[in-house]
Amino acid sequence: QVQLVESGGGLVQAGGSLSLSCAVSGRTFGAYTMGWFRQAPGKEREFVACIMSSGGSTYYADSVKGRFSISRDNAKSTVYLQMNSLEPKDTAVYYCAAGYASGRSAIVRANLYDYWGQGTQVTVSS
Repeated sequence: QVQLVESGGGLVQAGGSLSLSCAVSGRTFGAYTMGWFRQAPGKEREFVACIMSSGGSTYYADSVKGRFSISRDNAKSTVYLQMNSLEPKDTAVYYCAAGYASGRSAIVRANLYDYWGQGTQVTVSS
């Protein structure tokens, strides 16, 4: 059974920073593509960022490029999302996900990830 547990969400003022973590149980963390998605009230879940199993390639949604940074520590089975220059439009529940998606068209699709965390709330005040 693979479990993902996010932490690090909270309330921050616009322009501030937050760091999210996602700890993954199981023995095959190193094989997973790890993604971060978010869902704001009344909106569909959207792709934020992902990092491939090797850690060598990362991808970002245009809306967060240059502000967010994804990384992973395979020894700790943990993926991180560093969020800087936060804006009110970044307010959402943030989810981490694990799967085997590869290729630019696949990694942004939530339905191609196999395992999900419970989500952590990020609120950015203006």
